[in-house]
Amino acid sequence: MTQKGTPRELWKMFIAFFKMGLFTIGGGLAMIPLMQKFAVDDQKWLTEEEMVDCIAISYSVPGVVAINAATFIGKKKFGMTGAVIATLGVTLPSLFCIIAIVLFLGQIENNKYVQGAFVGLTAAACGLIANAMVRLAGQSIRNVFGWIVAAASFAAITLFNVNAILVILCAAVSGYAYMMIAPEKALPEKKNEEEDEK
Repeated sequence: MTQKGTPRELWKMFIAFFKMGLFTIGGGLAMIPLMQKFAVDDQKWLTEEEMVDCIAISYSVPGVVAINAATFIGKKKFGMTGAVIATLGVTLPSLFCIIAIVLFLGQIENNKYVQGAFVGLTAAACGLIANAMVRLAGQSIRNVFGWIVAAASFAAITLFNVNAILVILCAAVSGYAYMMIAPEKALPEKKNEEEDEK
């Protein structure tokens, strides 16, 4: 539920997202598990279901997924002020790092120790992205139809080199059609929750 954040709460949000942007190597995918732990597990700002929606929306709209997700979380908790604070927090470290790299890379790019560090960072980033993928699959894919779409999308991109945008559009259309044909199977958990409430 959106609420007006105090300066202390907004500062806490800024610092949290600043740390994510500063220490998460590998981009948006690698940040997702940290955002989920912070917003869902630690702060209880979002439910698991809302976090899944956040990730789906972040991937569906233009822009970097980490920035989109940070903006979503900030807006969800503290309105437009929260959206701005979270977005600044997650983007400023990248801005500072890029400026530093542009200024000093020419002096260190051929250093064998620096090159070795980047080898390790690249491997760690792959591990973080793999962790995000496994966790997202477990939370987002909840029926046979979802696994079929996921497998078909993976095959289309990796085996047949289909444009990712086309794959996303086709997946959205197929999901819409599935919802129209079998709504009770498309969202089984939500249906059960509604029955429990009754």
